[in-house]
Amino acid sequence: MQLYSYFRSSASFRVRIALALKGLSFDYRPVHLVKGEHKAPGYAERIGDSLVPTLVTDAGSALSQSLAIIEYLDETHPTPALLPTTPLARARVRALAQTVACDVHPIANLRVLKYLVHELKVDETAKNAWYHHWVRNGLEVLERQLALLARERAAQGLAPSVLCWGDTPTLADCCLVPQIFNAQRFNVSLEGLPLTLGAFDACMSLPAFQAAQPSACPDFEA
Repeated sequence: MQLYSYFRSSASFRVRIALALKGLSFDYRPVHLVKGEHKAPGYAERIGDSLVPTLVTDAGSALSQSLAIIEYLDETHPTPALLPTTPLARARVRALAQTVACDVHPIANLRVLKYLVHELKVDETAKNAWYHHWVRNGLEVLERQLALLARERAAQGLAPSVLCWGDTPTLADCCLVPQIFNAQRFNVSLEGLPLTLGAFDACMSLPAFQAAQPSACPDFEA
């Protein structure tokens, strides 16, 4: 398999985590977003959406969109599973993942921030205020979701989870960790988020998350 990735891309980071958790080898193909390499005809024409990540399967199929890629990996390489076994639990995990991937990330990613600056002429202070507001808002929502799930687990007589769900990493953790990395990079306040940061710390104690982080990527730039 080949993974077209940018080290700072949180969507790419999600897929790298999933690949590492499953112990899958792949060829890393860097695509530098800041330099516009994702817009090059050779890449854009093949991929369609001109974004990262893109996973090219062993059979040569190009897959886009991080959540779709991760679920493909989970279906084709089911161990360890990144989604729980019951429909209700899978829905819970997907909701956590989509809070990050669908509500927070799309309005705070690089192309949105560039549009704010270059097209709408927003200054640096206003751009950062935008980013801080939406990321913090999304993480507060996630914290409330985790608190509700913790109470649900307690009512069922289940032990507390230090991860987003259960005792092993899931799709939700694959989404959470990159978002916290970006929040830290942009100095977003993370106070008052004990469950969210507890899950992040538990994930980062695992080798797969360490191996997938930006500083471990071949294209990493400090």
